[in-house]
Amino acid sequence: MNSRSTAALLLQVVSWALPWGLRRHVLVRVLGFDIAHGASIGFSLVSARSVRLGPFSRIGHLTLVRNLDTLELGEHAIIGNLNKIAGVLPASSGPFADQPDRVAALVVDDHAAITNSHLIDCTDRVEIGSFATLAGWGTQILTHSIDFKTNRQRSGPVRIGRYSFVGTRCVVLKGAVLPERSVLAAGSVLASHEAESFTLYSGVPAISAKRLDPESLYFSRTVGPVA
Repeated sequence: MNSRSTAALLLQVVSWALPWGLRRHVLVRVLGFDIAHGASIGFSLVSARSVRLGPFSRIGHLTLVRNLDTLELGEHAIIGNLNKIAGVLPASSGPFADQPDRVAALVVDDHAAITNSHLIDCTDRVEIGSFATLAGWGTQILTHSIDFKTNRQRSGPVRIGRYSFVGTRCVVLKGAVLPERSVLAAGSVLASHEAESFTLYSGVPAISAKRLDPESLYFSRTVGPVA
């Protein structure tokens, strides 16, 4: 972490003593955050080149976000408490120098939710689709790993589809896609690009376990997250 990032984090800690209206002013005017009406950040630390919070979105307490190109929350999107979200910024040298198009980003679309105590590696782009839920505790999303053939680190984006649900203590590996309107069962490991909606994926590695009822109300909400 460079000195500028460190200074930004220290400023955020100092600003915790201020009421939210004044603290928002500091984040917008001094650090360049784009914070829409009704959005808020709790006692958390955010270090990203671009921070955009949509209307009525929220980041809870004691969440750490660092080394991102982009952090973006859509309307009414939520990142809860005690999450650790970290990336590796693009550089001309280092393990990912041969992936010039890589973007270290977390995008949480409208009405989507990341609950509490998750670990999200944003070496590459992670997108949580609208109305999706990263539920429970202790899920890991990992966008990089060692390629044994080339003996190099490689990254790949992860996508959690619209209206999908990730149960507690799952692992989602680089390049994985959970289709829209589907469920990843608690404790599962998703390592592939799946395509079938209205499906429960379960196991290590996760595979299609059963079809889900398309009429389930979770899959057709117009507001979120789930109460």
